[in-house]
Amino acid sequence: MKVVLVTGATGCVGSNLVVELLRRGCSVRAFHRQNSDAVTLKDIPVEHVLGDVRDAEPLRKAMRGCDTVFHTAAIVSFWKRRRAEQFDINVNGTRNVVDLCLELGVSKLVHTSSVAALGYKSDGSMIDETTEYNWDPGFGYKYSKHRSELEVLNGVRRGLDATIVNPSVIIGPRDVYVHGGQIVRDISRGRIPLYVEGGMNVVSVHDVVKGHIAAAERGRSGERYILGGANMTFKEVFDLAARVLQGRSPFIKVPVWLAKSVGILVEFSSNRTGTRPWITAELLSTIGSKSWYSIDKARRELSYDTTPIENAMREAYTWYRENGMI
Repeated sequence: MKVVLVTGATGCVGSNLVVELLRRGCSVRAFHRQNSDAVTLKDIPVEHVLGDVRDAEPLRKAMRGCDTVFHTAAIVSFWKRRRAEQFDINVNGTRNVVDLCLELGVSKLVHTSSVAALGYKSDGSMIDETTEYNWDPGFGYKYSKHRSELEVLNGVRRGLDATIVNPSVIIGPRDVYVHGGQIVRDISRGRIPLYVEGGMNVVSVHDVVKGHIAAAERGRSGERYILGGANMTFKEVFDLAARVLQGRSPFIKVPVWLAKSVGILVEFSSNRTGTRPWITAELLSTIGSKSWYSIDKARRELSYDTTPIENAMREAYTWYRENGMI
């Protein structure tokens, strides 16, 4: 890799990827929208190119001369009111990236998908890259990430060398849009008194970044790789964050049916008022089950490895403090 484009460069994965690529001596272009919060790239000596992945011309300008493209741009939202925009960016935007990679002769595309694009297993067994998508199409974020993968695979059939990576719940610095970092912020403030049955996979953003770079260097075209970390119950994640951040651990266990009912009611109210909901039915779709993932393939083929998630929690907390977000 010599000249690299990172789309969605102000996001958690994108910005940390920019920093690491620069550290490795690459020439990097950071592609993001004009209204993006660029605090994540503050004081970082990178070339900024403004544009939207839905608009081919600025994307073409940014991509021209690049040998590698990391496509991290996406809308992560579980609110039905954003689904049209989400589909447009996550699916149609990915189609633009794929088409331009082929047009301009880009040597390698690494597409940032999500474990949300994988299916679920009702028997509680480990999910891996072969688990076919089987979620209801009404789950907008999951469906948009699934469809974006299909766009990439269509490009592979047309001759593009492209690899897909599927991160789990990401923790770490520069999470300015507050996705996985919500756990860090809420636990440190003592704002999660409740918990439910079930589990998730959490991973350090630094591990995810190294997985992206390994996918660019060694990932097989048309293959996907889960970039996960620790499989933990929700209670275990919250308890660990409370110990690390000296916050407060949740102490009341709520029935799954009640939590899902609250999600439906909150989203219904938000749809009427037009305010962003703090929780939604889709966000709660996996509670009650253990959404645990295998990283064996990434370990085997990418030499992928993980670091303790508590380190990522501390670093995320420090970054939020330094930037006035806690």
